[in-house]
Amino acid sequence: MPGRIRTLWRRTLDALELGMRQQITRSGLLFAAASVAVGVAAFVSANNLLFLVLAAMMATLLVSGFVSRLSLAGLEVDFLFPEHVCAERPMQARVLVRNMKEWMPSFSIHLTPSDSSAVTTPLWFVMIPRRASVQAPVQVFFNRRGLYRESSFRFSTRFPFGFAERRTYVRMSREVIVYPCIDAQPGFEDIYGGLIGDLEAWARGPGQDLYRIRPYEAFENARHVDWKATAHTGELQVREFARQQDIAVEIWLDLDTSDEEWLEKAVAVCAFLCWRLNERGAAFRLRTQHFDARVPEEGDVYSILRYLALASVSRGRTLAVPDNENVFRIVLTRSPEAFARAGWPTHSDHMRFVEPALLFRACATTAAAAVTAGEPRAGQNHH
Repeated sequence: MPGRIRTLWRRTLDALELGMRQQITRSGLLFAAASVAVGVAAFVSANNLLFLVLAAMMATLLVSGFVSRLSLAGLEVDFLFPEHVCAERPMQARVLVRNMKEWMPSFSIHLTPSDSSAVTTPLWFVMIPRRASVQAPVQVFFNRRGLYRESSFRFSTRFPFGFAERRTYVRMSREVIVYPCIDAQPGFEDIYGGLIGDLEAWARGPGQDLYRIRPYEAFENARHVDWKATAHTGELQVREFARQQDIAVEIWLDLDTSDEEWLEKAVAVCAFLCWRLNERGAAFRLRTQHFDARVPEEGDVYSILRYLALASVSRGRTLAVPDNENVFRIVLTRSPEAFARAGWPTHSDHMRFVEPALLFRACATTAAAAVTAGEPRAGQNHH
């Protein structure tokens, strides 16, 4: 019963305060103490002048509370985010505050985000006119990928006299899809360079387009010798040709795992590889148990990042065995053995397995060793 009474009393106070809270400031305490002193002196001395001063002080408190309540009433907040938002990358957005009141502006409004919000900097608006809105630039930072639906913010003001800080809380309902981080983390450039080297090595082959001219190697066919380059350099040089068909890259992301932390690492590596391949101008394809898209034929890299932002674990479904052999495949999985049992050509020269957990572990070990030694090791391999 006492718990129910306290709950009913709290709900009654919330209804009376219209969702607002207030906190007495130091100047408010001093003013209240002065009011009490004046009131006591007025009753003790029966001095009419002191009663007039006390009435003016009480009226000042009432006006202060009334004006501050009206300043916070009718305020709405919204955000204008960039078209593409990535995790772990500070970005500029704009906050939009509307004053929906018909006849009164709002003064000295402080906007403070909650702890879970992507906005970390409080804002201050000197005045928000009636039936108008004001904008201000703000920096946003999301530390994880995913779908963000709503954020909590607090409006507060000490206007007009600073006797109390009145607060009200609002929620912004706006869906924001945050892409995975596309920036290079320690070791990512090394693994990307190794994969590109493997891709270029596999891209060599018989064809009509000249790939490069390089020094002759033992037991190579003499019909590929470039005699003009040989005469120019004084050493045997051979012509190397690219494959006749267009070389494409397929990235396979295995979602069949119970470890969500591993999946976050795999998505980070996958997003970085897709972004770098797009910058390179390469045609690539991303496939998972639930997704299959080609870039640039069926979409752009942002459609890939949008899917990766919402990718989740999918147990019990394996990837189909590929049938196209003229594709360089990069497979991110935790169990290459399962792919081998499913009939994948795991030992093919055009397939590379990447284990994101091992990559992150190697990066952490390298960073710890560098801190212990006092300086980074040059040329260390992070694979």
